[in-house]
Amino acid sequence: MVPLSVLDLSPIVQGGGPGQSLRASRALARAAEGLGYKRYWLAEHHNMTGIASAATAVALAYVGEGTSTIRLGAGGVMLPNHAPLIIAEQFGTLEAIYPGRIDLGVGRAPGTDQLTARALRRNLAGGVDQFPQDVMELLAFLQDPQPGQAIRAVPGSGSKVPVWVLGSSLFGAQLAAALGLPFAFASHFAPQMLDEAAAVYRAQFTPSQFGERPYLMLGLNLVAADTDEEARFLFTSLQQAFINLHRGQPGPLPPPREDVDGVLAAATTAPGSPLSKAVVGGPETVRAGLAAFVARHAPDEVIVTAQIFDQAKRVRSLEIAAQARDAAAVAA
Repeated sequence: MVPLSVLDLSPIVQGGGPGQSLRASRALARAAEGLGYKRYWLAEHHNMTGIASAATAVALAYVGEGTSTIRLGAGGVMLPNHAPLIIAEQFGTLEAIYPGRIDLGVGRAPGTDQLTARALRRNLAGGVDQFPQDVMELLAFLQDPQPGQAIRAVPGSGSKVPVWVLGSSLFGAQLAAALGLPFAFASHFAPQMLDEAAAVYRAQFTPSQFGERPYLMLGLNLVAADTDEEARFLFTSLQQAFINLHRGQPGPLPPPREDVDGVLAAATTAPGSPLSKAVVGGPETVRAGLAAFVARHAPDEVIVTAQIFDQAKRVRSLEIAAQARDAAAVAA
């Protein structure tokens, strides 16, 4: 079995608030560390009343204070929202505090709507079209300074924080391959181009100072519980959230509810739909589903995510997934 990592959106649940969510995220990262997960990543989103990780670097600093060994990172920072220098300084600061533990995943989507993107940037000049140049500028700020270099990221310069390209299309796969960077594909919400993007990344990868061979991490929605029935019930929170987002009505994470007549499942898990790759079930179902996903797509690493309403159930889901990983390792 390949390594498992955790992607967290620090969900704000109905009736809760951001402080509660961030404290829960730190507790989740601590649990993941104890269970042998490789990384814990937070994602940047803005103007989302159900997500508390907008200030991603700040949230990671808080999470880091509660952990000691697990790698911490962004999955990711939406680079068009920021000057590369600022991100180099932020993640250089994190690396200075938690040396050898920081990752920096970057994406080209705004992580929000266009109106909010304008509020973040003040204008939309450059934006996503500037993404490749922004990535290269960011990489340069994180490497050793060059003679005569006028602008340095302090902290950040010489930190060599590992940079990942995140993507949900062929664009990210091609950019990661061209720059010789690790690539994380968002198959947890955009599975349609997974196979093609993975093939392009592997075929076009150019060895670089950042890596001699391609390294592909895949996102996977995974909701595990003690029984299949309980897992399907917990999964309805995420199903409702996806439907609300599609309707343009995002909000706090709703509590689970019975999926009467399979209405939620039909809307979210049909072939090609956003949650069609999700693994949902009890220990045996999760073990088989995780093994099948790895066998089918051959990732170097899987980053699991699940917006589960109850914090204890969220931790339990990670425990069951870790047991599936360990059982597969023994069987191998």
